Amino acid sequence: MTRTKVAIIGSGNIGTDLMIKVLRTSEALEVGALVGIDPDSDGLARAARLGVPTTADGVDGLIALPGFDEIGIVLDATSAKAHLANAAKLAPFGKTLIDLTPAAIGPFVVPPVNLDAHLGERNLNMVTCGGQATIPVIAAVSAVTPVHYAEIVASIASKSAGPGTRANIDEFTGTTARAIESVGGAARGKAIIVLNPAEPPLIMRDTVFCLIGDADQDAVRASVEEVVKQVAEYVPGYRLKQRVQFTPVEAGEPVHTLVPAGAGPVTTRVSVFLEVEGVAHYLPAYAGNLDIMTSAALRVAETVASTPEAAR
Repeated sequence: MTRTKVAIIGSGNIGTDLMIKVLRTSEALEVGALVGIDPDSDGLARAARLGVPTTADGVDGLIALPGFDEIGIVLDATSAKAHLANAAKLAPFGKTLIDLTPAAIGPFVVPPVNLDAHLGERNLNMVTCGGQATIPVIAAVSAVTPVHYAEIVASIASKSAGPGTRANIDEFTGTTARAIESVGGAARGKAIIVLNPAEPPLIMRDTVFCLIGDADQDAVRASVEEVVKQVAEYVPGYRLKQRVQFTPVEAGEPVHTLVPAGAGPVTTRVSVFLEVEGVAHYLPAYAGNLDIMTSAALRVAETVASTPEAAR
């Protein structure tokens, strides 16, 4: 099978982990380049030892590489601001861009929810780690009954939040909330991120709250459990911490402040508790927040590579 060459922009934790995932696990992809701006980064040093072409001159250096024309997919693991500039420079070359930042130039993509609908797009946005972990669950609830409001809380280890993550906190909350609505199907969404400084570091935990009306609870539970299985196919450490919970909303609870005007009656609160453990290819196992992003991006890149109409 002919492998599609990919370039990875960003030689930090996420980009390096993504490179190692492609090298170790992918039958559809080949790493054509790792791109950074720090010549002394561990990522570029590892890439060089593994025989991967490298450049420390950013996107300009990538474009100048001898094998640039052979690269079909570019995965950007930098920052929202950097991706705006990178996308503009790469636009004339017709590459498919997979954006691991919250820049959101292109459509939000969550593999088990809407990937098929966006094959062929030239810029695919991976939302955020919290979005990749929780939006499949919200979409699963929405598939059974209208979700009037959805709120997610992503708790990650402080040590797994690098400079890029910390610089994009505002973009994280805004991008995730928009994707909860546009991809997850909630009428209104909210996202919260918690950087937990506990020692030893805790693995990623995600909580999903949905406000719904009367619904078939067995159907909701089955829908959520099915989508968790689908995500776990490409993120092995993704799992439910306990069964989906349903709590009646008592009369007088101020849920009207959360639910948009015109939404149906709210009678039930759905609570879903998730855990994401990394596979520790490059990052520690507690960094599930980074692992779910690289795993989801890998799934998208492999699907694009194996879909002829998406590669044109």
